[in-house]
Amino acid sequence: MPPETPEFSRPLALGRVGPEGRQESLQASEAERSALARRFGILGIESLHAALRLEPEPDGAVRVAGRLDAAVTQACVVTLEPVAQRVVEEFAVRLLPAGRELGDGPDDLDEIETENDVADLGEVVAEQLALGLDPYPRVAGAELPAEAKDETEGAFAALAALRRKD
Repeated sequence: MPPETPEFSRPLALGRVGPEGRQESLQASEAERSALARRFGILGIESLHAALRLEPEPDGAVRVAGRLDAAVTQACVVTLEPVAQRVVEEFAVRLLPAGRELGDGPDDLDEIETENDVADLGEVVAEQLALGLDPYPRVAGAELPAEAKDETEGAFAALAALRRKD
C-alpha cells in the first residue's frame, strides 16, 4: 500500500485534461528515487522517467497510456551482489472520477480511483515500476542450490516416509 504522501507525487486534476488530451513527462528527482528504492526494498534507482499520453473518455474517465524507463539496482537473490538492470514498461490505465465504481472485467484496463477528481500520476508510474521489477535478479553465473531430485531427498523426505507407512 502506498504511503499517505507518495514519494514521487505528481497530482493532476482530471479537469485539466482537455478534449484534445494532454502529454505529460515525469522525471523523478534523486530524493524521490532514493525514497522509492527504500519503499520497494531495492538497492537503488539511478533514473526514472515516464512519458504519458492522457485522453478523456466519454464517461468522464481518463485513459493514460505511458512508457516508463528506469535504471535500477537490485540485490542478487543468490549472492546479494548488486545487479544493475533497466526497466522499460509500456502500460495503460484508466483514471476514474471520484465516486465511480471500479470495473471488474478480465479484459478491462486497470482502473485507479481518484480523490476529488485528482490523480497522482507519479504514483501511477511508481506502481508500474514496482510491477516491472525483476522478482529474482541474479548476477551472471549465479546458480541457485540444486533442488532435491525426488521426494526421497531434501526437506520433504520425512513427510514422504510417513505417507508410505499408511
